[in-house]
Amino acid sequence: MQNSTNVDPGVALLVFAVLAVVLLVAAWPKRGLIAWVRRVVRSTERIHMEDALKHLNALEYRGRRATIESLAGALEVSRIAAARTVQRLTERGLAVVRDETPLLTDEGREYAMRILRTHRLWERYLADRTGVRPEEWHNEAEEAEHRVTSAEAEALAARLGHPRYDPHGDPIPTLAGEMPPLAGVALSAVAPGDQVVVTHLEDEPPELFERLTAIGFSPHLRFTVTGRDAESVVIDLRGEEVTMPLILAGNVTVRPLAADEVVHAASATLADLDPGQSARVLRIAARCQGPQRRRLLDLGVVPETEITAELESAGGDPMAYRIRGALIALRAEQASWIEVEPLAGADLRSAVA
Repeated sequence: MQNSTNVDPGVALLVFAVLAVVLLVAAWPKRGLIAWVRRVVRSTERIHMEDALKHLNALEYRGRRATIESLAGALEVSRIAAARTVQRLTERGLAVVRDETPLLTDEGREYAMRILRTHRLWERYLADRTGVRPEEWHNEAEEAEHRVTSAEAEALAARLGHPRYDPHGDPIPTLAGEMPPLAGVALSAVAPGDQVVVTHLEDEPPELFERLTAIGFSPHLRFTVTGRDAESVVIDLRGEEVTMPLILAGNVTVRPLAADEVVHAASATLADLDPGQSARVLRIAARCQGPQRRRLLDLGVVPETEITAELESAGGDPMAYRIRGALIALRAEQASWIEVEPLAGADLRSAVA
């Protein structure tokens, strides 16, 4: 007796219809699954290429030699995958390989500077115009740099007033791709007794950057190194002794103070001015974020701006300040967010030059 399997024609037709729909969805031009997978693959390849360009540019800027191994580490991929990325860069005329060293071409360097400019502009935007936490600026900018167009980046630059530095103290490349030469040394290498100013805070890893901002570090901060041993650096930060492990101090780049720059024994803010006294803005404190920071920036409270305390209300709060020719009333709390350097002859309430 021979067994036979009877297939319901209705079920067979239904299965055929389902398979046809699946194939149609997968193969639909521009919108199907296959087209989506191709876009994802191309996007991933482009991101890897752009990240590779940034890595090669960063090492070139620091005068260091790039290798396939260093690129693999930066991209968090295998050595083979890194080598493939270099091959794609060379095929597109963005890099060349000499003596096993990948090097940028002029076109590749220009491309890398565009990505870097977008990244640092976006960090500046996050710091000045949003409430995003400082330790999140880098990762947010890492994503934005790959999706923001050049036109959008230039519109953002204009909106921000064409800033020269990002919130970590790094120079923002000009539209022409120009940057000042690298300057400064790691805080971990500074000798006791030296007075220095912060030029850069490394934002990776985020955990160390968060520790630095919690201590009170920011670009343009001035302080004195008072001690150093095999494990740590001791600094006098606004009159307070702070001991930092060398690994943390290594993430801070500083330069010696110029002859006309001074370290203040305590933090001076706009709230310390009496009527008639003037000071120059150093920075807006990191704790001031979101709409409050945006309002101060819109009023012209940016580094190097000179502000004069003009009129004190009957109760002492708020105070009227002369900012860029306009008389602006600020509450004591708002004024305390603005760190300043007293001008010659000023004797601030809580800061001694």
